[in-house]
Amino acid sequence: MFSKDDTELFAAMCKALGHPARVMIINYLKKIDRCFCGDIVELLPLAQSTVSQHLKSLKQAGLIKGEVEGPKTCYCLD
Repeated sequence: MFSKDDTELFAAMCKALGHPARVMIINYLKKIDRCFCGDIVELLPLAQSTVSQHLKSLKQAGLIKGEVEGPKTCYCLD
């Protein structure tokens, strides 16, 4: 049986993957290992601010992590 914390984490992950753009970001990170937000902006027909919001949602759900490298953040699967 899952604990309440496990269930809530799983629900957050499912919710984060409920948007097609976020699934595309996960698939992209699976292929290339790590990237910057600008790399994803070039891939998807979305504004930089929208991509940043999607990355934030994926990070909060524990699906990706971000590491600050100078003025940019590098993202990878967690």
